[in-house]
Amino acid sequence: MKNEQVKYLLIINLAMLCISTSGPLGRYISLPAALIVWYRAFFALLFLGGFCYWKGYRLSFDLPKYGMVIFATGVLMGTHWITYFYALKWSNVATAMLALFTYPIITTLLEPFFLKTKLQPVHVLLSAFILVGIYFLAPSFDFRNTETQGLLLGLVSALSYAIRNLILKKHIADFNGSVLLFYQVIITVVLLLPVFWFFENDWQAVQSQLPFLLFLGLVTTAIGHTLFLNSFKHFSISTASIISSMQPIFGIVLAILFLQEFPDWRSMVGGMIILSTVIVESQRSLK
Repeated sequence: MKNEQVKYLLIINLAMLCISTSGPLGRYISLPAALIVWYRAFFALLFLGGFCYWKGYRLSFDLPKYGMVIFATGVLMGTHWITYFYALKWSNVATAMLALFTYPIITTLLEPFFLKTKLQPVHVLLSAFILVGIYFLAPSFDFRNTETQGLLLGLVSALSYAIRNLILKKHIADFNGSVLLFYQVIITVVLLLPVFWFFENDWQAVQSQLPFLLFLGLVTTAIGHTLFLNSFKHFSISTASIISSMQPIFGIVLAILFLQEFPDWRSMVGGMIILSTVIVESQRSLK
């Protein structure tokens, strides 16, 4: 039993390392954020479709029972991605990822509305600390400032992600993680098709970024998110969210190594407050 638990902890941390590459890649790829998200979803769709076919996973499902759930979570997934990538473009890796990682506390606050749990006063206190951390992340609360806009979009991304995970928690036992993600990226690809009318799709520019887009679709999305979704079967949704607090650390380190993007002192202080709050909740949950 202990060895099994260690195995699942290693798997979820591997998932976090894969997903964390989205931060540096989102900053590095020189395409509009909406196009990056479309190509990410498109390549993930191809990889996931091939993987499901190879493994012989059944793709059919009870449409009247699960259709709205899959559609809603697909919309939330697309919203989470597109707001997150705009947050990366408008601010920096540290601010966008740390804003996104307010989602474990958002999850614990919203969980009573989705699942049969009670809101605990300690979660309200921890949320107050999260707000202090967000205050330090913001350079100024001027809505005309692109960094402030990036921070706010990171928070919208966190909210979308938390709601999507809570909806999935009710139904994840009925689906394979790869199949579920396959349908979500189909919805994202279809809903984002209009971006090609708003942005010039320069194929030469896309070709120059193709290796990074493929990596984003395969490693970051298909592998990372499938491993994370499957972890919901072995951890509570709050615990899985809390363990995933390693993701911004991985992302910031990768940004330092590959982009030479060092967080400033405000980001460091805000990040320490947010991550410390998440660690406190992690320890409390484990007890």
